[in-house]
Amino acid sequence: MEDILILSTTLVPIVTALVEILKRAFRVPKHMLPLLSVIVGLVLGGLAFPFMELELSLRLWAGGLAGLAGTGLFEVGNKRYRFKRKKK
Repeated sequence: MEDILILSTTLVPIVTALVEILKRAFRVPKHMLPLLSVIVGLVLGGLAFPFMELELSLRLWAGGLAGLAGTGLFEVGNKRYRFKRKKK
């Protein structure tokens, strides 16, 4: 269980950054961003085999968690940025 949490914690900022890059490059609709984030997380989790000696199912589970957490991390950062901007 610890390995899943370590992998997902490592993947969260990477997933967030990749989704932001994909969003700007391809004009992804906002309502599709959580799905895109989970898909990117699953792909990265599946590709993490050289770094973690976990079964594929556990790496995919960690990637899915990272995708869901990446969506939440982006929303929190975005709301905080808007709040600071309004305050000025």
